[in-house]
Amino acid sequence: MSQEEPHIGQLIRAELAKQERTVSWLARKLCYSRQNIYHLFESKWIATDVLMRVCDVLQHNFFKYYAEYWDGKNV
Repeated sequence: MSQEEPHIGQLIRAELAKQERTVSWLARKLCYSRQNIYHLFESKWIATDVLMRVCDVLQHNFFKYYAEYWDGKNV
């Protein structure tokens, strides 16, 4: 059975909610507009430098989802 590729934007949104943080809070921390944060939530892929910043701000390793996906994939 093949594991589905992670949707990083949805994972970021879920972690933000889990931490009970707001979109405005994340936007301030990243120096983004709220609109850009909502766009980030819709993105299946984001640049690694942006993802590194998100990981740092939320203190959560989002790269692990890609590692788990590739570990479970027959390549």
